[in-house]
Amino acid sequence: MKDQKKIAVIGAGFAGLSAATCLAEKGFAVTIFEKNDQTGGRARILREQGFTFDMGPSWYWMPDVIEKYFNRFKKTTADYFHLSRLDPSYQVIVENNEAIRIPASLHLLKQIFESIEKGSAAKLEKFLAEAKYKYETGINEFVYKPSVSVKEYTDWRMLKALFRLDMLSAFSAHIRQYFKHPHILQILEFPVLFLGAMPSKTPALYSMMNYADISLGTWYPQGGFHKLVEAMAALAVEKGVEIKLNSPVTGIKTVNGKAIGIITSEKFYETDYLIGAADYHHIEAKLLKKAERSYSEDYWQKKTFAPSCLIFYIGVNKKLPRLLHHNLFFQQDFKQHAKAIYETKQWPENPLFYVCCPSKTDQTVAPAGMENLFILIPVATGLSSSPSVEENYFDFVISHVEKFCGEAFSKNIIFKKSYNGEDFTADYNAYQGNAYGLANTLRQTAFMKPSIRSKKIKNLFFAGQLTVPGPGVPPAIISGQVVADYILSKTS
Repeated sequence: MKDQKKIAVIGAGFAGLSAATCLAEKGFAVTIFEKNDQTGGRARILREQGFTFDMGPSWYWMPDVIEKYFNRFKKTTADYFHLSRLDPSYQVIVENNEAIRIPASLHLLKQIFESIEKGSAAKLEKFLAEAKYKYETGINEFVYKPSVSVKEYTDWRMLKALFRLDMLSAFSAHIRQYFKHPHILQILEFPVLFLGAMPSKTPALYSMMNYADISLGTWYPQGGFHKLVEAMAALAVEKGVEIKLNSPVTGIKTVNGKAIGIITSEKFYETDYLIGAADYHHIEAKLLKKAERSYSEDYWQKKTFAPSCLIFYIGVNKKLPRLLHHNLFFQQDFKQHAKAIYETKQWPENPLFYVCCPSKTDQTVAPAGMENLFILIPVATGLSSSPSVEENYFDFVISHVEKFCGEAFSKNIIFKKSYNGEDFTADYNAYQGNAYGLANTLRQTAFMKPSIRSKKIKNLFFAGQLTVPGPGVPPAIISGQVVADYILSKTS
């Protein structure tokens, strides 16, 4: 045991848990240091008055990626929780409160598309065939690469794949080669919004997200999204990982270009390798000396970040029949909302928003006869909030949901909590209050993202949403595996 190499991991989110578990299985002594009182990072839970709220992620997509992670340890997700496929997957509410329900069945979805735009059913088949290639090639050939060098992508087979993957064309232009109707465009463009950039700035490669949405489906772990966190944490402990909660790291001690340990409020911990799976910028700017940082403040300021969010967690003491589990209120043109997020950096007027109502699927997340609502408005990073600003947006979203539901329920709200960009900074040290990480633009893809390895500290590595492969739960789980495998390749 004395000869075991020690690894310290900063952050117990999906990336940190993933990296720690992979390395512990290979015989390293791994300890995770988490500043909050729960594992999961942004995927924490809030319990109040009989309601259980997932505070962050709520879309369980790319189940194959998550299953592959557990299979790595000869486990399955079914060993820890029960997954249900949602049908309909979600609904998109457009103008005049018309709801377009997206069925799990491709056959039924083609019928819906055809009713909206003649000829679109056949075009959807062709579009999804290309998207499937991008998904399978992207996942199998590119996403698990450490991206520490452009040379990883320069053999002929990879270059040929890159050409077919549409890396140089925009997603918005790509889908308009197939479809014209604005409602179909809204349905197909919405998944890339999770990637943090406008469809016009996102590579057409990411039509693979449409394959993930339509073909692989939208799922839900019974008990809430945090069941995935609990499963990953349990697996980590099974493999020997020690998880220290309420243990914020306040410094990294280095000697001759090597990290020798981390400092917490409790004490100093020696380490042979260090993985930063918390906010990349925070680790560099706050825990390292200036000369030890790989990236300057100017570098970070020039990066395009995915949005922050204004979130409301709401408990309602009545049922709202017209809502589904996932509801996208796309009643306005997204261009103005997007301009406020990415260009003018101001609070949006007439924003689009998302409502999650998991009590439609899961009776355990709300008291009997009640609804659990999670309402999210994407907003620009770096905004200052106030009670009056939040109350105005709260009134805005509730009035729209009431009109859609055809019934007033504001007087039936028995619990309400808001969460904004400043909370993301306070709780997760999130740079400029970002909620998702770096946007997946062409200039922020693969080796053009911040590296998984420090340029200055030879045994310091990074995982999570500000490095490869990018934002989202499955990419974060992959990120942990990528950095673990990279360390293993250097120590074997």
